[in-house]
Amino acid sequence: MPDTSARPLWTAAEVAAATGGVLHGDDRPITGVTYNSREIVSGDLFLALKGARDGHEFAASAFAAGAAAALVEHQVEGGPHVVVADTLHGLEALGVAARNRAPHVKRGAVTGSVGKTSVTQAIKAGLDLAGPSHGSIKSYNNHIGVPLTLARMPVETERAIFEIGMNAPGEIAPLSKFVAPHAACVTTVGPVHIEAFADGEAGVAREKATIFQGLVPGGTAVANGDVAYADVLAEAARAVGARLVTFGGDAAHDARLIDFRPDAEGAAVTADLFGQRIEYRLAQSGVHWGLNSLCVLAMLDALDVPLETGLQALAGFQPLSGRGQTRIVSLPGGGFTLIDESYNANPLSMTAGFKSLGARAIAPGGRRIVVLTDMLELGEQSRALHEGLAAPIEAAGVDVVHAAGPEMRHLYDALPASRRGLWRPTAAELAAEASALAAPGDIVMVKGSNGSKASLVARALADLNSAEGGLPSGGDAPGAAR
Repeated sequence: MPDTSARPLWTAAEVAAATGGVLHGDDRPITGVTYNSREIVSGDLFLALKGARDGHEFAASAFAAGAAAALVEHQVEGGPHVVVADTLHGLEALGVAARNRAPHVKRGAVTGSVGKTSVTQAIKAGLDLAGPSHGSIKSYNNHIGVPLTLARMPVETERAIFEIGMNAPGEIAPLSKFVAPHAACVTTVGPVHIEAFADGEAGVAREKATIFQGLVPGGTAVANGDVAYADVLAEAARAVGARLVTFGGDAAHDARLIDFRPDAEGAAVTADLFGQRIEYRLAQSGVHWGLNSLCVLAMLDALDVPLETGLQALAGFQPLSGRGQTRIVSLPGGGFTLIDESYNANPLSMTAGFKSLGARAIAPGGRRIVVLTDMLELGEQSRALHEGLAAPIEAAGVDVVHAAGPEMRHLYDALPASRRGLWRPTAAELAAEASALAAPGDIVMVKGSNGSKASLVARALADLNSAEGGLPSGGDAPGAAR
């Protein structure tokens, strides 16, 4: 078999052919694709996209940094460039060309109100073990990230996984059609981005279900059968003639969670997968990972990855940064456990986080503590949804709640005085008092929406660490580009 390791991702002439553009300058090999001139490495194709700034302003610096060529809307100085009418449409065409030139690639797509990125990366871990693979990095899941991930896909790829997100109605289906997946999943449906939908969560469910519209004929639709709108997902799968695979806790599901037992190293899971009883280990201890892992295994099965390979991947898949990474923070007199869930938050993930915290064993004299910042994009339901967190907090046996932000003030006021810790108007103000938030023996979970800056508090708590310890438990997450 010929060695294709040195094959370029594209050539400048191939980019011109794929986009219908005109090449000005020499044909050159291209080894990567990026729109950020600060991330250019030698051999990249620079995409002069228009956003808050016009990417054409940075073409010269991209060439100076080593860009092999640029995709532009008018001629520029500094190196070979392909001129197209619209660079975003050019990127989309390049992504479609990457998909079409590699028809052998088994492609998967992931969406959901919660867990998209973690599930996508867990699937990627299984694909990596099965052969040459490709997938989304970070949360590259929008109108730029999806075609960009496609355009970066080497022709030698055997399997690929793509994350697809949305902020408003009508965004998921077009992105799924770009990918044309052989398998697509909806991790869960909940009150996330509901301010963009007149009918709230029902609208979210319908939008998430449109991921199945991009499936190739005979493709597999993997859906959470436990959500309130499971029938919406099932109907969307049937409407496109997909093979429907459901996961959840009910005996009627194709993948059924029987038992989830968290411990200090992760969790032990018992499940039924397509009629086969299986037991396996997870490096994740969050209770939501019981169903997440079944979603991962169902997707890997649909992408022709052996079960043993999928279980091996799950056993080694560590929490991603800001999504459950755990570390011991050393203080004079002892340490506390910090669970960093600061990347994002919504009512579903908050409740799952509280439940996971409640399931963890705690040292004598220690406390279960949550540090919370505002959940965003909840529209008119925001106050009620924040106040509503009081019940799952009580059910989980959380001892102390510290909070920041105007929306979290609603929760803080709804709590009994015995559970109230500190409340501050902003995360930065709460972070400045990090030393007052935890003590030796405590388990502390930090969670909030990315825009409400929960990460500031998580970082401040981690920085309390004394010289003798504090390494992340389990090490860095494999494949996590954060």
